[in-house]
Amino acid sequence: MGKTDDKKSGAVMVVGGGVAGVQAALDLTELGYYVYLVEKGAAVGGAMAQLDKTFPTNDCSL
Repeated sequence: MGKTDDKKSGAVMVVGGGVAGVQAALDLTELGYYVYLVEKGAAVGGAMAQLDKTFPTNDCSL
């Protein structure tokens, strides 16, 4: 599907703005859906946004 407005085929609500929720929202957008991302917190990213370093590479998660 293209990225034009006339090809959109519906709307989806993704509950939770963690890593999985954001990825699901991006994937659904690529499929042509309008996506409403709902998060109860002040920011998206879930627990991953609170981490300083990630295992096993010790990379910065931000």
